[in-house]
Amino acid sequence: MFRRLPRWTVTVPLALTLAAGLSGCGGQAAPAPATSSAAGGEATTLTVFAAASLTGTFGELGKVFEAAHPGTEVRFNFGSSATLAQQIVQGAPADVFAAASPATMKTVTDASLAAGPATFARNKLQIAVPADNPAKVDGLADLADPKVKVALCAAQVPCGAAAVKALDAAGLKVTPVTLEQDVKATLTKVSLGEVDAALVYRTDVLASGGKVKGIDFPEADKAINDYPIAALSKAAEPAGQFVELVLSQQGKDVLTKAGFEAP
Repeated sequence: MFRRLPRWTVTVPLALTLAAGLSGCGGQAAPAPATSSAAGGEATTLTVFAAASLTGTFGELGKVFEAAHPGTEVRFNFGSSATLAQQIVQGAPADVFAAASPATMKTVTDASLAAGPATFARNKLQIAVPADNPAKVDGLADLADPKVKVALCAAQVPCGAAAVKALDAAGLKVTPVTLEQDVKATLTKVSLGEVDAALVYRTDVLASGGKVKGIDFPEADKAINDYPIAALSKAAEPAGQFVELVLSQQGKDVLTKAGFEAP
């Protein structure tokens, strides 16, 4: 005798199949796009692609958003803004994009995948050195010393582009021993003692919890990065609400506490 299968017996395998087929930066599974589930009522997943330097602040704002929107799960894909922009253009499922530079956001808007991005924060560079500063670095000129091992972000990613601007402003030529694909990877080289110094965002120095020391330098003021955010054109309604949270006073407070500057 034919029995009607419960709805969940067909919807769950589909969800698992979709999740298993997606991949993101660094070998991690990419988050699923905004979806609904019949089990237990309406449930939504909001997928946010964000610059690696936003890991701490957006993780906190994601929890705030979930608390204010029961039934919504915020999933993040953090990485190089340039890489994330290319993933979006190539069809990766995303609802919100927060970039570390207008140039990387332009890759997405030029593809008509987002419109009207808003600048929500600014960030500047610091010289990051190990806590004991073995190379005795105290200024940008020290990075030009061939005896000092330096890590930089690759020039095509925002932290690398900012480093190029700062070094050009100082009239310095620095030969790094490594070029990394995002600011977190660059900072890791310092915290592990693999290099003597690196140019990273001051927010990442603060987030290190004392594992590295940050040194200010005047040329950083000539290489400040603006951070734009936008909901993707085909995203569901929660995307716009998340953008509103980031732009709100509550969002500004979280970002300022982490060392970001107001736009």
